This record gives sequence, C-alpha cells and structure tokens, in this order.
Amino acid sequence: RTTLIIAHRLSTVIDADEILVLVDGSVAERGRFGDLLAKGGVFAGMWRRQQEAAARSAVDELGRPAEAAE
Repeated sequence: RTTLIIAHRLSTVIDADEILVLVDGSVAERGRFGDLLAKGGVFAGMWRRQQEAAARSAVDELGRPAEAAE
C-alpha cells in the first residue's frame, strides 16, 4: 500500500518510510526522517524552525514562557 501525505507539521511524518522534500516544485531531498535531519539540509532547517517556533509559543497558564514556569 502506498499513502501520500502532504504535511506542513513535520512531526506528522516522523515514521514515514520515505520523505520527499519539495522546493519550488522539485524534489530537493528524499529519505527517512533521521537521515534527513542528520544531513543538515532543507528538511533539517525546516524541522529546526518548527521546533524553535513551538518553544517560543509554549506558555503556562499565566502567560509566562514554559522555561520561566519551572
């Protein structure tokens, strides 16, 4: 069975057998999640930016950054 998943949230494809990274309509990278991260290319950059954005938006119930709540 083949399933095509188009995802903006990269955590959705962590367990995919193969990930294709498209840039301007062309395949820029392809591989498994860990391999693409280790390569340090386009996918790794997107993953890093998503993780940084998630960390910035993490707040506790008082509106403080998550690390300030600890």
